[in-house]
Amino acid sequence: MNLSEYRKSRMSPKTLQSGAILIADAHCAPWRTSFIDFLYALESGEIVTPQLILMGDVFDMLYGPIPRTYHYNTEGIELLNRLSERLEIIYLEGNHDFLLRNLLPNIEVVAREDQPIVMTYEGHTIAFSHGDSAMGLGYEIYTALIRSPLVLAFLRTIDTFGGGFIVRWLEAQMKRKSHCRSIENFHTLIEKRLKSLHLDSIDILVEGHFHQNCSFQFSQLHYINVGAFACNERYFTVQSSQNKTLLHEAVFRKEPR
Repeated sequence: MNLSEYRKSRMSPKTLQSGAILIADAHCAPWRTSFIDFLYALESGEIVTPQLILMGDVFDMLYGPIPRTYHYNTEGIELLNRLSERLEIIYLEGNHDFLLRNLLPNIEVVAREDQPIVMTYEGHTIAFSHGDSAMGLGYEIYTALIRSPLVLAFLRTIDTFGGGFIVRWLEAQMKRKSHCRSIENFHTLIEKRLKSLHLDSIDILVEGHFHQNCSFQFSQLHYINVGAFACNERYFTVQSSQNKTLLHEAVFRKEPR
């Protein structure tokens, strides 16, 4: 699918399928491999779904133009590409994984600027986004720079001649991060962001990024922040809206391969 076809396909809402699985913020890396085990469970049929929606930051460090970042994510990339041959996969890029379309040719990869995507389900209009939008001018400048081809080419050159020291430094920083941290005044933070997102026609907004695993009702909009897979291997299954909640939380338990 070329870029014009991709944009045209986004003009009308997609259909969210019953039983679809959502995974956010798996932060997959050589030191955190539960997401790889989850993909093997999908491949083997241990876990079954018609649709897989990846909510961003699926990999802890995967930048399309930086070869060193996908060399140690090869297993996960290959698994996703194999699964995409028999399963609809939608991949919302995050702030840890972006510029991925060339790596995942059969997957609908949604860049930050094209989020949220809008889907319909049982009469509801639902928007999905990684969640790092409307974060202030400083963040907008930062996120534009890290996606700039010139900046990435410069960093790739330095990293290559430096024996990978930039990637090693980033890896050390990411190993220190806690993915189960609670954010104070999270309700207020989301309320402020929603004012600038202009989602008047949306019934439900689903985001990752913040790892909070909670939901709020704001006037006519229901907001859901899904928990991070990196925190307790949580994932979410779409269930009938006749139930009280749209998403059913489950915890992945690794079975021997």
